[in-house]
Amino acid sequence: MIPVQGLTGAKVAILGLGRSGLSAARALAAGGAVPICWDDNPAARAAAQAEGFDCADLGKAGVFDDITRLIVSPGIPHLYPAPNPVIVTAQDAGVPVDNDIGLFFQSFATLAWDNFGVVPKIIAITGSNGKSTTSALVHHILKHAGRPTQLAGNIGRGVLDIEPAIDGEVVVLELSSYQTDLARNLTPDVAVFTNLSPDHLDRHAGMGGYFAAKRRLFAEGGPDRAVIGVDEPEGRFLAGQLSEGAADDRVIRVSVDRKLTGLGWQVFARKGFLSEYRGGKQIGSIDLRSITGLPGAHNHQNACAAYAACRTLGFAPKIIEAAFHSFGGLPHRSQTVGEAGGVRFVNDSKATNVDSAVKALAAFRNIRWICGGLEKEGGLGSLSEPLETVRKAYVIGREAAQFAMKLGVEAEVCGTMDVAVARAVEDAEAGDVVLLAPAAASFDQYDSFERRGEDFVAQVQKHLTDT
Repeated sequence: MIPVQGLTGAKVAILGLGRSGLSAARALAAGGAVPICWDDNPAARAAAQAEGFDCADLGKAGVFDDITRLIVSPGIPHLYPAPNPVIVTAQDAGVPVDNDIGLFFQSFATLAWDNFGVVPKIIAITGSNGKSTTSALVHHILKHAGRPTQLAGNIGRGVLDIEPAIDGEVVVLELSSYQTDLARNLTPDVAVFTNLSPDHLDRHAGMGGYFAAKRRLFAEGGPDRAVIGVDEPEGRFLAGQLSEGAADDRVIRVSVDRKLTGLGWQVFARKGFLSEYRGGKQIGSIDLRSITGLPGAHNHQNACAAYAACRTLGFAPKIIEAAFHSFGGLPHRSQTVGEAGGVRFVNDSKATNVDSAVKALAAFRNIRWICGGLEKEGGLGSLSEPLETVRKAYVIGREAAQFAMKLGVEAEVCGTMDVAVARAVEDAEAGDVVLLAPAAASFDQYDSFERRGEDFVAQVQKHLTDT
């Protein structure tokens, strides 16, 4: 646990008692603060009280008179589409609003570091797609290289649940826009921006607000090094804002769309080869084509970002390359779950928006595509264009018929996962890939993309067992 510093003896209100809220309460108490908890769910309040925390209705008048700070869980809106009434009350009372990420950054460094040979570092990774894989890959490279490391944030453990850093340790954080938008303290040593595509637009009032939330990690965080994906206009804009000129190697530009040129620090992938250039000269290269845990251009972008982040720590390209080959990938992200009769089954349930689904579809050929679910704001967009890699789509979800009509490929309305997998298996031939890449949220049929992916795996296993 990371005890919260700087709030000893202060009353700190906590709104939302999920994983991050309870974690914040424990860390605040460990640092000598007095947590005052609230959640609209009685069961969540009971769980907090069972741990000895006081609960008080934060919506009552005068409750913030002696509160020093309000800590808000990431699922609770603080501005758009409308702020939670408790947050409005706190702001009217002049009480600062923060989250567990802000508490972590203000508390991570300790006096014990004075005796360390190598000061601990934080690598923070954000973006629309690929941030989980990039975070896990950086963590894997560090472990492979023998560097002490912990993985936390939007992946793995809560940020305040990790152990205090030891000599030379590197903490890898995956941060969502919900987390970066509100945190009062953001001070990573290395910050990574993977890419940007439409997502969570209602929460941020459009693309501008969404990008602004991501940008805070860099503009207000002031990292020593910034790794920026520049294949979208927002990434190019951000890299330009952070750089002092063409040769400024504090900014590392990353691309999978084109070869990057110039005197700065560049990492890009073309035709399956990663290249690193610095000062106009190539200083590293990796053949990514045979790395099974990183298939497709979207994973090559993740590889470039992870490579660049680890190069800032001084790791040699050969060490990073060896770690790439032992990386197994993450569940529900281009995860091969079986193969039979020359047909490969791939679970990419995390492809919850159009952009991530398109990237998954570009990673394979001869695809039997399982898709559908709760359509996100912005519609299906590019999915209405012909998709040359797709042989046929098998559509699930409560609105499967409407979803199928918007696809630019032959589509069969299946409704449920068991039917979709059965029909795809029946149609599949040697050389085909049965790919779950929904391009939609899961909440019409499942409580998370993980449950959806697990259902796909279970249905695939039934058919593999029968063959």
